[in-house]
Amino acid sequence: MQKAAPLAALRGVTKTYQRFTLGPVDLTVPAGTIVGLVGENGAGKTTTLKILCGVDPAAAGTVSLLGGTPAEARARADLGVVFEDAYFYMTMNPTQIGKTLAGVFGPAWDGAYYAELLQRFALDGRQPMKEFSRGMRMKLSLASALAHRPRLLVLDEATAGLDPVVRGEMLDLFLEFIQDEGHAILMSSHITDDLEQVADSIAYLHKGRLLFQEDKDVLHERYGILRCPPAQLAALDPGVIVHTRQGAYSSETLVCDRAAARAALPGAVCDVASIDEIMRFYSGRDAQ
Repeated sequence: MQKAAPLAALRGVTKTYQRFTLGPVDLTVPAGTIVGLVGENGAGKTTTLKILCGVDPAAAGTVSLLGGTPAEARARADLGVVFEDAYFYMTMNPTQIGKTLAGVFGPAWDGAYYAELLQRFALDGRQPMKEFSRGMRMKLSLASALAHRPRLLVLDEATAGLDPVVRGEMLDLFLEFIQDEGHAILMSSHITDDLEQVADSIAYLHKGRLLFQEDKDVLHERYGILRCPPAQLAALDPGVIVHTRQGAYSSETLVCDRAAARAALPGAVCDVASIDEIMRFYSGRDAQ
């Protein structure tokens, strides 16, 4: 099966600050997919998204965005962005925000679709934002990002701090958005359960380096949590072991090849590793 063409890609991208270096990062966002960007606090997720959107320039490397570059207005016009909190004046209401954005986007702005989204999210067009809960502000940000009919959505912790019902509504909308195979979503999130539900691939940033970008199904097939007495680990190829957490009588080991681990230790338990577990074991390894 031929892979979908990327709507966005970073190649060899780096960015250096006084106490942090990002990259080099190679990241691809194929059409028709949701890419989940995960990593610990300070790993460089927001910096990566800002570089992709053209908010921050890269120090080195190349960025392609929707057939152009982030510096081109025509590429940015097909981009919808939601960062961690709303960026509108708190005294404005959704109706005023819609009129303002209609002036920004011109003919691309779909006022009827914006009104439909406000109704779907139960947002009162006359209520000022200062009276909105965090969940309501995020819904408004998403409605604003979608109403000009973008092809690519970039979401930075868009579901953080929301209750399960609101998160479920937003995830449903994300899945609807990518039913159009010309659309894609790149979303960073600390809520890996959300990504387990909707993401097609996972990109893991760790201390500024992209450790991997893999299809979610491939991650579940390859990575596992092996539980066995510590002495039995000697039977494993060291290249299979990512990190081991030792106990007095047993151990838990993240392995990057479940099939090889099962072949070497057929009597041991080797469960599928979640995204959370993969991150925790990589972090534990580097903390030693």
